[in-house]
Amino acid sequence: MRTSPIHPGVVDWTGENPGIYLKEREDGPWTGLMTFFRIVYSPQGMGHGIVVLDDPNSEQGLPATKNFCITDNEPLARYLVAEFFSIFASFRVSPGIKALTYLPLTEVSRRGDTRSSYSEVVRSREYEVVATWEELGQPYAVDMPPEKGPTKRHEMYSLFIDAQKASVTINGRPLRGNVATRDFADTKKSTAFLAFSESWMQTDK
Repeated sequence: MRTSPIHPGVVDWTGENPGIYLKEREDGPWTGLMTFFRIVYSPQGMGHGIVVLDDPNSEQGLPATKNFCITDNEPLARYLVAEFFSIFASFRVSPGIKALTYLPLTEVSRRGDTRSSYSEVVRSREYEVVATWEELGQPYAVDMPPEKGPTKRHEMYSLFIDAQKASVTINGRPLRGNVATRDFADTKKSTAFLAFSESWMQTDK
């Protein structure tokens, strides 16, 4: 058992990583996936971005599908996709994560209130993506051991706030599907969630 309050592992990244995962029916495939990131530390530096899969089951990027990532730090985005997001349960089963087109970010902003309704707005030259979480619940803290996490080699600490309603629009057009439930930390949680103060530390456990 670790006795020091200082975690001995290398910090791979820390920041924010909210998501919205949509289905047309609870037992059906993912019809729209989005994960946003605002990273305050990583070996690749700071950065923002949003990964959007308008067609998660297609292995094509732009222009055939709106499967893309808008970011102001492409090396960071590619690192997060390769080492983390593509391993997350919802993206792991979605071929679209392997065919992203990376676009330069021109503007990013947030609006709303994390006690009720909250949005992240990300723009490139061609696209505006608006992700909105509504009917927000009470926050809860997560201390995820490596054996229960997606990478199996990181401990993850974060604060989560689940949403009962959520939407993602690309130039005003919404992704298909609705909020569903997901298996998370031995419980059932919403597939739309805010994730703040999120940190991933390497461990040899």
